[in-house]
Amino acid sequence: MDLQKYKSGLFILTVLLAINSCNTTPQKIMDETPTRGTINIGVDDSYKLLADAELYTFHSFYKDAHISAQYLSQDSILKLYLKDSVRLIITSRKLTENEEAYLKEKSIFPRTTKIAYDALAFILNRENTDTLIRYNSIKDIFTGKTSKWQQLNPKSKLNDIKIVFDNPGSNNVSLIMNKFGLSGSLPKYCYSVTKNSEVISYVEKHPEAMGIISVNWISDPSDSISHAFLKKVRVASISSEYDSYGSDFYRPHPGYIANKSYPFIREVYMISRETFYGLGSGFIQFVAGDQGQRIILKEGMVPATMPVRLVQISKN
Repeated sequence: MDLQKYKSGLFILTVLLAINSCNTTPQKIMDETPTRGTINIGVDDSYKLLADAELYTFHSFYKDAHISAQYLSQDSILKLYLKDSVRLIITSRKLTENEEAYLKEKSIFPRTTKIAYDALAFILNRENTDTLIRYNSIKDIFTGKTSKWQQLNPKSKLNDIKIVFDNPGSNNVSLIMNKFGLSGSLPKYCYSVTKNSEVISYVEKHPEAMGIISVNWISDPSDSISHAFLKKVRVASISSEYDSYGSDFYRPHPGYIANKSYPFIREVYMISRETFYGLGSGFIQFVAGDQGQRIILKEGMVPATMPVRLVQISKN
């Protein structure tokens, strides 16, 4: 047998087997690269402004890339991801062991990339001046011990507290439930709408409301949407989880997220089911790179893949 022909045949067979194992046609690989192609992704609505900014910049660099994003609740995008309706997702929780096992049974090996540290912002109506809230007071609200503003401040002119979430299937709800070890349902004065922007609108119109959203919705004053929302509400400052006296209060600022003084922080991930180095991989590499991480910082979150310099400012 001709040794050269044998080697050539073996190489072709290896390529075909690799392509088949990735459930990807040769034509698909040829048509798509990390900077070219068309894909769908799912984004937790909490990160809509972040994803919009990242996609706008990515598309401006790579004109042949076409990434369409669906903005839904965390539960909804995970369902799309598991059904192979979206190539990758941006969310604030990792896949569970059962979800990973389900994908691996289909020869899909998901890749998880941490891109940012985020925080929940507690927003208030502009008529509400009680913007300094102790961590334990927040806990008492969600455990049902505190239901009126006068319990937080006897001088308050407001009555019943109304807590507003973006969506019952969002990670905002999950973080609060996990943070305080809650099971079952939240108190009856907790409500949900459908997305973060609606939380802001509700709080703007109801003086007694407290809304819970991702900090990126109100952190970029140069963004017209974020700036407009920030003018409609106040952002509460919360004491540290470990400060029993509540002597120092922290806004969800990147510096306080980075040093963990602010108590309600979480990680943000991009999770891909891509079986070859395609457009999804290229977008992840961009977001995790220098340009994408600068956008994350601009959006009020802390970059996960580049160092952040913290500057101590004296109060004297």
